[in-house]
Amino acid sequence: MLVVFSIDDRDGLRDRLLAMAFTDARVVGSALLGSLAHGEGDRWSDLDIMFAVVDDVAVSEVLDDWTATVVPEFDAVQLFDLARGPITYRVFLLPGHLELDLSFTPASQFGPGGPNFRLLFGETVEQRFEQPPTSAHELFGYAVHHTLHARVAIERDRYWLAEYWISAVRDYALNLACLHRGLDGWYGRDFDRLPAEVLERFDDALVRALEPGELRRALRHVVEGLLEESSDVQDMADKVKDQLRELVSVP
Repeated sequence: MLVVFSIDDRDGLRDRLLAMAFTDARVVGSALLGSLAHGEGDRWSDLDIMFAVVDDVAVSEVLDDWTATVVPEFDAVQLFDLARGPITYRVFLLPGHLELDLSFTPASQFGPGGPNFRLLFGETVEQRFEQPPTSAHELFGYAVHHTLHARVAIERDRYWLAEYWISAVRDYALNLACLHRGLDGWYGRDFDRLPAEVLERFDDALVRALEPGELRRALRHVVEGLLEESSDVQDMADKVKDQLRELVSVP
């Protein structure tokens, strides 16, 4: 049986980080992000927490100092950093498969960039430059590009590469379906909230074997699903649909 962290483990980590913040004069604010921000998380949810750093101190300095404490105290493994505007996220894996997304941002830019933000302490500022979601045009464009590359990979007998591209087309198509319905398709967050008939349409787009006939079959279904979900970019879809169908129908 998989042994995973407890909610008490996650809450204890949160409380320890807040205690660190209260004793660090460089930190002047904190907020919970993600699914735990408004009680939508569950016992599998990771801890996503942000801290505000006074403007005359480099975010990287505080992040590195805190990492030097978090890693040995919690037996954590530092996975990667992600920069998004002024915010730097550092992702850790702790025992029991507990993920910690620890982020810091200058105090002058500390505030909600979306709905999943719950202030724990400090003051926020209005965020004027929220990153816009990927447009339907861009999502569809990537899907068309990937369809071409999937077919080329099949022709070159590069079946693992073909599977990669087919799966990517499917993900962009489902992201497009989410965008049309006001759902969050980023990292597949709301794929499971799509209507059953949409998900059933893409079930046949799953690759079930790495052989040419199966790869072509899956690609054909994913293209038909993509075109079904292209109403937000209908003009663009009308211009390329014949080429797309030719790619997946001609042996």
